[in-house]
Formats: sequence, C-alpha cells, structure tokens
Amino acid sequence: MAELFAGRRVLLVSTNYAPEHAGIAPYSTRTAEHLAARGAHVDVLAAMPHYPAWRVHDDYRGRWRMVESRGGVQVHRRRSFVPSRQTVLLRGLHEVSFLAHGSLGPPAGRPDLVISQMPTLAGGVIGSRLARRHGVPHAVMVQDLMGAAAEQGGIRGGDHVASIVAGMEARILRSATLIGVVHESFMDRVTATGVPATRVRVVPNWTHVTPPTGDRGATRARLGWGEEEFVVLHSGNMGLKQGLEVLVDTARIAARDTPRMRVAIMGDGSQRTHLGRLAADLPNVDLLPPAADEDFPDVLAAADVLVVTQRTSVLDMSLPSKLTSYFASGRPVVASVATHGSTAQEVRRSGAGIVVRPEDPEALHKGVGELIRDPGRSAALGARGPAYVQERLSPQAGLGRITAMLSEALTPSSTR
Repeated sequence: MAELFAGRRVLLVSTNYAPEHAGIAPYSTRTAEHLAARGAHVDVLAAMPHYPAWRVHDDYRGRWRMVESRGGVQVHRRRSFVPSRQTVLLRGLHEVSFLAHGSLGPPAGRPDLVISQMPTLAGGVIGSRLARRHGVPHAVMVQDLMGAAAEQGGIRGGDHVASIVAGMEARILRSATLIGVVHESFMDRVTATGVPATRVRVVPNWTHVTPPTGDRGATRARLGWGEEEFVVLHSGNMGLKQGLEVLVDTARIAARDTPRMRVAIMGDGSQRTHLGRLAADLPNVDLLPPAADEDFPDVLAAADVLVVTQRTSVLDMSLPSKLTSYFASGRPVVASVATHGSTAQEVRRSGAGIVVRPEDPEALHKGVGELIRDPGRSAALGARGPAYVQERLSPQAGLGRITAMLSEALTPSSTR
C-alpha cells in the first residue's frame, strides 16, 4: 500500500490539528503524517489551534492565514471565529467563518485524494467541493455525527436546527466516495441518509498515548493526592455534552458519605468556569489544567478510577476519544452514560469498566464505591484495558484500517 501513496498529492481538511492534543486533532495529525511517511505530498487545511479551551493558542493569535511544516506535512492555517460560549448562533458563526476563509485560496495544486474530518460541517463542505472540482475521490472520516450532535449535545437551540444540520451532513456523506465511522453504532445513522452500506467502513480510533512510565506515588504527591485517597479523574473537554455537573454532585455526596473519595476534573473547555463556581465550596474537588503530553499517561495512571460522563440525551452522536487513552492507562473506567449508547457499548466490549446511569450522582457514587470496596475487581478491570488496546486499538491497527480505506478510495474500481 505504501507504493500507492508514493508521489500522490493528498489534501486533508480538518478544523482541528496539532498542536491541539485533545479531541480529533491527534487522529487527523497522525493520519496526515502517516501518509507523508509513505511518500505522499500531504497538505492540511486547518483552523488556528483553539481546542479544547475554545481560545486561539497564544502563538497563533492575530494571524489571518499562515503555512507551517509539521512532521513532513504542509499545514495551511485559516483564521475563523472561535466562540467562548457554545450556542447555536455562535457555533454557526464558527462554521461559516471557517467555510468562508477556508474556501478562499485553498492549497495550490490538484490533489489525487481529498479527506475530510468531520464533525465540522465546514470541513466536509470544503472537502466535497474541492473533490468535485478536481474530479478526485473524497473520503470522509466521521468522528461525530453533526445532526445527532445538534439534537443530543445540549447546545442551546440545537434541537431547532438539528434537521437543517442533518440535511447538510447527509448531502456531504451521499457525495463521498467512502465514509469511515469510528464506531459501528454510527452505521444506521449514516445509511439512513441514503448512503449505501457498501460505502461505509468502521475505522475505530486508536490510542495515541504511550503507556505510563513514571513513579505513581511521586505523581500523586505532585498532584496533592494523598496515599489513602481514592481519586476519580475525568480528563478531556469540559463541554456541554459531557454533563460534568454530575461529578460535582457526586463529590458533594462523597464529602458526606465517602470522605476518602476525591474528584479531579482535568482539562479545559466552555464549561470550566461554570464548574469552578459549582465546586467552589468543595474541598474534595480538584479542577486541573490539561496535563503536558509527556505527563499525561502518568497522570491518568496515578488516579484510581477514570470516569467518562455524558448527558442522558447523548446516544449515537459521538464516541469519546478519551476512552482510548483511558484503556491504555491500566485504570478501571466508570462510564456515566446512556445504557444503550455507543460509549456504553465500547466500555462493555473492552471489559475494562462499568456503566452507571447518566446524570445520576447517586449511581455514580455507588459505582465508584463498589470499586473502592473491591480492589481485586478494580485491578482486574484496569488490567483489561491495555489488553484491549493491544487487541484492537493499537496505532498500527488503527492506521492500517485507515490506510486500507484510503487505498480503496484511490482504486479506480471503488464505486459510488
């Protein structure tokens, strides 16, 4: 397959890209660099780095457009409006501004293949237009389903525009040569748009962090976590769909009933200030900044339990990318998510965690309490995570699946 990409021009459209280290950026970055290592000339059309803080990174402020070289890839940055709050109007302005600026002066040259990373509609529209203009294959990687996200994600007014967003998304997907989805639970939604199942491939994300190597006790001491404390850690985006208020409410119960339980919320996002206000009177809550990339695996491993939370409404719109890092850490996972959603399915399949009712602090407190009282079970769940990564979520397996899909898209016999 390496020979197929040698000398080819590939254009990847992804709003999010390195140096962002959370969400979909690690996957778009690694995909682009993987193709470049196989001899492709890869251009990336991206926004200025802004996620998960929803603030443009300091090094990129004040710039309208720029080109930088990263890992053998030419990254073409375009400025867009970055909202500090998540409402339908502000999120729409974010999409429209990237669509407008990204469409003006795309990377020069005719690509042989265009790849769009969604959840951004703007990226899908730009990719679709450029592929059609040049008469080349268009592969769409679906990390989140935008129509479902508008309906389920908790953004104010999202339910009113869900059908419009879903219609635009459907047009992008129907015009694509091949579509990759990160979880099989997305299949029904995609095929319901009129896309034949023969054009959809399941390409799960892979873990992009290394196994922990540091001294666990030293890491806990540096973070201020006592030896006897049982630390429940959430790492990642502090957004609306996560419903992180349940963690603060769980900590409030623990302060009364389980004094050794500490809740740590690490990351950044639109809800960080709100969460800080809610937890201001709780001594057993830590609100931590994102860990540096080199420290991240050790911080995860220093916790006793890793938690993923979602609103009750979130079913099949997304699969949290944090799960791949959680599994690699060797810590048990507690998922406060919809019982029949894609996140619950993945946690159960891994065998590395338990699922409790979403937006229910009593259920979350009870689930964590069971692991506190049964250290043997907790250790067994944690040990299953790295094994699952090795079986299914290694970088080699993930990039191999993507390479196979993109090779298929480049093959003339691929059908639309």
